[in-house]
Amino acid sequence: MPPDVQKVSGLSAPPDRNFEIEPRWPATVTVAALVGLRFALPPALSAGPDWVMAPVAAALLIPAVVAHRMGIHRLNQILGYALLATITGDMITSLALLITRLPAHKESPRELLIAASGLWITNVLVFASWYWRLDGGGPNARDRQKSHNSGAFLFPQMQMKVSSWKPGFVDYLFLAFNSSTAFSPTDVPVLSRWAKVLMMVQSSISLGTVVIIAARAVNIL
Repeated sequence: MPPDVQKVSGLSAPPDRNFEIEPRWPATVTVAALVGLRFALPPALSAGPDWVMAPVAAALLIPAVVAHRMGIHRLNQILGYALLATITGDMITSLALLITRLPAHKESPRELLIAASGLWITNVLVFASWYWRLDGGGPNARDRQKSHNSGAFLFPQMQMKVSSWKPGFVDYLFLAFNSSTAFSPTDVPVLSRWAKVLMMVQSSISLGTVVIIAARAVNIL
């Protein structure tokens, strides 16, 4: 294939345009981190054994990577959604178990701190993955564009009209981190309704974990 032609999403790009394909390894590393964080939670806060998420994630992640390599991007997208939905459901289950067990003081202060911290970090990584997967049609759709001009979020580079700029996973991670610390968007306005709903859910989960830690600390004092 000539160097000025790249295959993106199973289609050949026009020979007079070059498209930069976004690396997928940050998202893959994030999934591995999410699986690892599950082992940090007390056993009572996990739905099933600690190790159960590892084979489930691998069963969805490996075919997704293979599908991307083979250019079957529709399958890659479906598997990506399924993987994130599974991890999100597991996180919400753990948070619900933590809240229901809090009045009984069944967890020690150390266990509570570890659990709340692990869930807070999980919350950031999960929603960063959702934003990355959904914005602008997802990474496969963004790969077919020379630059990112429209989407659910208005990045500063879009307002500055930086040519050939497209958001990467780190940009969505920064957005998710700010949403979990400030409980609101900072330098990236939210344009889409679905993004606003997701950001409200993320901020609520983050606020819930912070309140749990504060409530337990007050009780200890």
